[in-house]
Amino acid sequence: MEIEIRLFATLKDRAGSDRIRVALPANPTTVAALLDAVGADYPTLAPALGSALVAVNRAFAGSETPVGAADEVAIFPPVSGGSPPSGGSPPSAGAPDLPYPTWFAVTDAPLDIEAIHARLTGPEIGAVVSFTGFVRGRTQRDGLPPQTVRLDYEAYESMAVEKMAQIAREIWARWPEVRGVALVQRLGRLGVGENTTFVACAGAHRDVGVFEAARYGIDRLKEIVPVWKKEIGADHSEWVEGHYRPTTEDN
Repeated sequence: MEIEIRLFATLKDRAGSDRIRVALPANPTTVAALLDAVGADYPTLAPALGSALVAVNRAFAGSETPVGAADEVAIFPPVSGGSPPSGGSPPSAGAPDLPYPTWFAVTDAPLDIEAIHARLTGPEIGAVVSFTGFVRGRTQRDGLPPQTVRLDYEAYESMAVEKMAQIAREIWARWPEVRGVALVQRLGRLGVGENTTFVACAGAHRDVGVFEAARYGIDRLKEIVPVWKKEIGADHSEWVEGHYRPTTEDN
């Protein structure tokens, strides 16, 4: 069988393409066998496969996860996490089974924070707590340009929106009195001072977990939502990879 594989960030750069194809004798096979075939057929990718993540049908996969010819497969580095504690797809209103108002977006459009707040508020809402991330001009991290000219963001967009819905479910499991959740990630070229991410949680009062839920939302977004950023400096640029390695338990 032949499997098409989507590549992102550093893997895409190494291959010189965002898609590759490999042939395997068995259908289905396993992720481990798939990675062996990729390393053999694409030597430029081999050094990166040891730390790469694999998604099958937009879920994190383990070495023994089965893979068939009809599956959607992607290989990518760990997502761009922040410092420890695109033409984009149209914004999504979330999955139909989510119990409360949501707003998920992976987009290159500027943020309209008031419009997002309006989607979360209602007669029962007395508090909305939000986090907004911005492009900073000085990074001061080993291997990255000392001064940032801009950030280039890309995402595995369909999986990103599904993971945002998962984060909302996790928030409601931990803080059942949180009523609305918004998660937004911008894509494309963003200059210093532009906003990059936005997370908001709404509830009846400030003491029903909205502060904690908003913090959890941005931290979890940096762990499992497949988004990557490239730091562009005056003389060189580098992809930023996170430290968290999701497993099948993060699905």
